Amino acid sequence: MTVPVRLKGLHRRFGATTALDGLDLDIAAGEMVALLGPSGCGKTTALRIIAGFETADSGELTMGGQDVTHVPAHRRDIGMVFQSYSLFPNMTAAQNVGYGLRVRRASAAERAARAAELLELVGLPGREDHYPHQLSGGQQQRVALARALAVRPRVLLLDEPLSALDAKVRLTLREEIRRIQLELGITTVFVTHDQEEALSMADRVAVMQGGRLEQCAAPSELYERPSTPFVAEFVGTMNRLPGTVRPDGVVELFGRRLPIHGAAPGAGAEVDVLVRPEGLAVRRTGADGTTDPTDAVAGAEGALATVQVATFLGATTRLHLATDAGVRLKADVPSWEAGELAAGARCLVAPHENPVLVAEG
Repeated sequence: MTVPVRLKGLHRRFGATTALDGLDLDIAAGEMVALLGPSGCGKTTALRIIAGFETADSGELTMGGQDVTHVPAHRRDIGMVFQSYSLFPNMTAAQNVGYGLRVRRASAAERAARAAELLELVGLPGREDHYPHQLSGGQQQRVALARALAVRPRVLLLDEPLSALDAKVRLTLREEIRRIQLELGITTVFVTHDQEEALSMADRVAVMQGGRLEQCAAPSELYERPSTPFVAEFVGTMNRLPGTVRPDGVVELFGRRLPIHGAAPGAGAEVDVLVRPEGLAVRRTGADGTTDPTDAVAGAEGALATVQVATFLGATTRLHLATDAGVRLKADVPSWEAGELAAGARCLVAPHENPVLVAEG
């Protein structure tokens, strides 16, 4: 039976270092939540407290409405997958998967049947008799996942489960983990430093900084409507561009007036406007800066710039630009539009008319 998990006011210090500073987080039953943040933000400490490997200095942890703050790890009914696999080298895949059931005194027949079932689920049928050294890194991690699921835990914890694998295997395995989690409907919390991994796998992503929760939201909301400058700049790529707040509460950037997302500083404030590369429109100009008058970014709205570098990324091309005023920025354009925007090309750049987040400079 899957359960909700609640972290309420968790504090944890290690000497002079504060790992968690009043962390509050609710995780719904059957939900997958990613803990994302820079090194030292507290995400691994939070996971270890849920697992029972660490004890909070204060605060409360509940699972299914039951206070488990001081319940030992082996009584929390949790499955955990570690970054380093941690398989027993002298046991076969089936024996590794069935280890937890063996500790619970399940019969040999039950262990064998459950191991076969789970190895099938994780895409390793017929590998029951293989030892870890006979398996690739991705296969070993699949066995580790099957082992964590064998005891039918109420909560699954994943500690950087894909970081030791190469890029192609990571992509395949993260899709498999998500498929299995949805199929089983198990409450899952995983720690990662990989933004793409978090955004592609989780129902919600919890971004942490300094032991606190900055924002927890669905991936699309986190990316498109970050609640703080830290989240905006940590998730994805962000430009910080100079702008001015107008008396009517909008911000002026490159001659275009944009609504502000969230609280706006006072009129006249010089601010940094946070704009993603795809939030900028770029058009080629003549050497004298003239543009097609029908162009969406032509006229008074826009800043003249020069392309410094154009990097092909497949469907999009990233342009590194320098405006005539000395502002450096990145803009993403469809690759089919980028043919005339090679290094040295003159262009006009302007933001799309979407709400923006601002930070006082």
